[in-house]
Amino acid sequence: MHVLICGGAGYVGSHMAKWMASRGFTVSVLDNLSTGHRAAVQWSDLLEVNLLDKHALDQVFSAGPIDAVMHFCARSLVGESVVEPYQYYENNVVGTLNLLQAMRKHGVDRLVFSSTAAVYGHPEMDHIDEEHRKAPINPYGMSKLMVEHMLADAAAAYGLRSVSLRYFNAAGASEDAEIGEAHEPETHLIPNVLKSVLGQGAALKIFGDDYPTPDGTCVRDYVHVDDLAQAHELALRYMDTHEGAHAFNLGSGEGYSVREVMSVAERVTGRSVPYEVAPRRAGDPAVLVASSSRARRELGWQPKYNELGAIIESAWRWHVNRKF
Repeated sequence: MHVLICGGAGYVGSHMAKWMASRGFTVSVLDNLSTGHRAAVQWSDLLEVNLLDKHALDQVFSAGPIDAVMHFCARSLVGESVVEPYQYYENNVVGTLNLLQAMRKHGVDRLVFSSTAAVYGHPEMDHIDEEHRKAPINPYGMSKLMVEHMLADAAAAYGLRSVSLRYFNAAGASEDAEIGEAHEPETHLIPNVLKSVLGQGAALKIFGDDYPTPDGTCVRDYVHVDDLAQAHELALRYMDTHEGAHAFNLGSGEGYSVREVMSVAERVTGRSVPYEVAPRRAGDPAVLVASSSRARRELGWQPKYNELGAIIESAWRWHVNRKF
């Protein structure tokens, strides 16, 4: 099976490409390298294409048979989406529409979509399940929810099969430390904690310590990037026997505050984390923790990394031996 991985030079996408190639799939990576890394594309060819370029997209699908698409291309900074919403709707929504139209034109009827917990907004239960009210509080989350609605409409109108995977906080790196999390700028907590420990840049910023949580800092659910890759492969196989548009949460079911993450990182690295407290970021809910029982039950998803320390250990190996 030939799988096109859109955004395969990025963090989750590159781990996906590695995962699929190691399991015998034929993989092609499409990425415009606006945030991805050429060095992360090690298990396939690289098609340097922007989803906003319809002509280039058509050429990609005309070049040879593609059986399925995994779609990771997106702008994904919550704070930036609040300040620059048009960029998010153009890139995340219009770009996806162009991709869907190209898929339909060339008879590709299976898509695994990288969605987000941000589609839920402020949590109304301790563990968010897929039936939770969808009320995004930032343009990033809204753009992803708009795509999910597009996929449901495409299923009804054109027979497109799709699975949207709403993951919570992707974290960690490949076991061999060949690839890992490398954003510029870096906004995710765990890599910023480790960069702070290594003295790479300024002290860690804790964005708000006055949230209604036990220690005042935001609580998040962290899921290892290879566990996400496993779920994407299972989602692809799920579509063999399931028509329509489907959505699943991916998370550990455990919430950790910023200060708890710092504490675990200090244990893993044996070093203290320099930090300072900064104002809250716009669009950040206090708590986001997943219920992933549907993914475990229907996809057969069995995460390997069930402890935060193991996730941070894998990220630490990557940052100590970072190649790009």
